[in-house]
Amino acid sequence: MSEPRPSPLGVTLAAIGLLVAVGGTAAGLFFLKQRQEHAAAAAAEATPEFSATVECAEVRVAPYTKTTTAIGTARALRSITLRNELPGTVHAAELTTGKLVEKGDLLVELDVAVEQAQLAALEAESRLAETMLGRMERALEQQGASAADVDRARAQRDMAVANVSRLEAIIEQKRLRAPFRARVGLVDLHLGQYLEPGTQITTLQGIDDAVHIDFPVTQDIARTLSVGLPIDVVIAPGVPTTKATVTALDARVDTNTRNTWIRAELRADALPNGQPLPAPGASVRVKVPVAPEREVKLIPVSALRRGPDGSSVWTLVQQKGQWRAMPRPVVSGTAIGDEIVVESGLEAGEKVAAEGSFKIKYPGMLILLSGAPGQGGADGAAPAAAPHGEASTDNGAQVADEQHKGN
Repeated sequence: MSEPRPSPLGVTLAAIGLLVAVGGTAAGLFFLKQRQEHAAAAAAEATPEFSATVECAEVRVAPYTKTTTAIGTARALRSITLRNELPGTVHAAELTTGKLVEKGDLLVELDVAVEQAQLAALEAESRLAETMLGRMERALEQQGASAADVDRARAQRDMAVANVSRLEAIIEQKRLRAPFRARVGLVDLHLGQYLEPGTQITTLQGIDDAVHIDFPVTQDIARTLSVGLPIDVVIAPGVPTTKATVTALDARVDTNTRNTWIRAELRADALPNGQPLPAPGASVRVKVPVAPEREVKLIPVSALRRGPDGSSVWTLVQQKGQWRAMPRPVVSGTAIGDEIVVESGLEAGEKVAAEGSFKIKYPGMLILLSGAPGQGGADGAAPAAAPHGEASTDNGAQVADEQHKGN
């Protein structure tokens, strides 16, 4: 017996029912997906974006002169080593280590008793010769002597006077006097001490309102220097840099070092706050210009990040009213104090992250500016999520350490 066939109306109704069931299921899935997306968006809005608090610095332009550093030696304008020309025994000494002496002061006198006795004899001979010359001249007037006799008497008188002068000079050579105003060096001299000719007695360093600074530079740098060129001198740590003036260039190059010696003059009135001139022999640092002055771009040292691929900075740009960090490769140059020269990669006026820049982890990261109203000092999350962030406790040592690691 055959099965009854479904009527066309039943088939149509069944198909319609199936389509309605499938459509209802799809609509339910769609609404469920929308609900999940809205819930995820609401959760994302409720979670604050991760951020970092940094200090903002602006790229500035300043004049800069490339320099090289040399170690110089201070020298007195006038300096001598005091030695005796003639032998003798010390009769008097007015030398004290560190004492100031004036020009012409008697410093050391050797025993001249023998020379004084000889001088008395020569002076007597000189007076006798003068008397004999007068008699011969009167005799010549009375034709009691010849002109030759007078000439002979005059020669004897002149010889006697010359002998007196010679012995007076010898006596003066045994009296050592200060040739200029100076400070006495170390002294080891005693009364009664016998001195051979040329014995070193002490040193005298002239007291003036300036000193010479002698320093070596390479022959290439020496070609760029000239008399009258100003240079910077640092006489001691913590003392501000002062100006000196090049006064002379050595005419030869040292065959061992291939350096040329330069002499500059440092005046006392150029020193700040009444700072004394460096003592003769003291070491100073000299900054010598090696290129003309030019305009350069400067940023804080803490803004520069060093890595395997070179140097870079985090520039700060505003997007929808918020600061974002963007990486920028740069070519860095010489460090000048707490700043560093940027040769290329930045333009004047651009803003970069300075203190705290090592906390920036990825491009586009939200940045909070340190000290800005309402932004507090927390890092990591925005202000609403401060407990999930990192306290802003970075300092110079941390920055320097991070730079050293080359982040």
